[in-house]
Amino acid sequence: MATTTSQLRRPLGRPLLRRRVRLLPVLPAVLLLLVFLAGPVLWAFHASFTNAALTGRNARSPGWIGLENYQRLFTDPVLPLSLALTVIFVAGSAIVGQNLLGLAIAILMRRARRPVAAVVGTAVVAAWVLPEIVAAFAAYAYFSRDGTLNRILGGLGLGQPDWLYSFPMVAIMLANIWRGTAFSMLVYRAALDDVPGEVTEAALMDGASGWQRLAYVTIPMIRGSITTNLMLITLQTLAVFTLIWVMTAGGPANASTTLPVLAYQEAFKFGDIGYGTAVASVLILIGLVFGAVYVRLLRESKP
Repeated sequence: MATTTSQLRRPLGRPLLRRRVRLLPVLPAVLLLLVFLAGPVLWAFHASFTNAALTGRNARSPGWIGLENYQRLFTDPVLPLSLALTVIFVAGSAIVGQNLLGLAIAILMRRARRPVAAVVGTAVVAAWVLPEIVAAFAAYAYFSRDGTLNRILGGLGLGQPDWLYSFPMVAIMLANIWRGTAFSMLVYRAALDDVPGEVTEAALMDGASGWQRLAYVTIPMIRGSITTNLMLITLQTLAVFTLIWVMTAGGPANASTTLPVLAYQEAFKFGDIGYGTAVASVLILIGLVFGAVYVRLLRESKP
């Protein structure tokens, strides 16, 4: 029997139709990302090429000035300091602090008794579920000159430095570690639960110590989760603003002015929206670089 043209087209058309139908559930998410993520990002890049202002004539009708805002970035004495502080803040409080502390707590909770693990987990997660503004004020009250930390140090007969004035970045990094460690802990708890018990038992029978099992068995098996966690907490920490603004407002003398704080100051404190969005665009590009590096590492970590 001869095969008709419609019979030949039917098998080819059905897979294409099925693929389109499968894309329908993700269409609302794509639209939301376009409206609330891609839209503001594109507006920020466009505004960085204008002299848009918060008040005055340029607020009503901003003009196109090309690369002037980006040329100004290279002569701004605060920008190199903000870049360095941003890198220090991300490396100290996210890549080292939250990541390593979250892994350590996750490992200890697996070995601890259930009541102890429940109490520790609740205490760690409590800081994470607090609204950011509440956590920021709590951290300010803890590190202020007359705050909880200095009262504890005074009771022990130790010095009582003004943390937010003398060591602002140290205080901010510790506060961010306190607030964000719960996320890393939860990621690593889930990853450790997926490590086959027979593998670690075999390493134990071969005479491997606890550190050797961790370094040569556990960490290689959760490498994908480590990379994913590093990517997420790095991008989250790059965007931290409320915590820093409430605790120090970028001071003293720009000693804690990271890029998000600098962008806010230029745009809303000094009213220069165009230059503020240029600083924000630099922050977006840094986030894209970090994201690209982590995505590549994540692909390499897959078997």
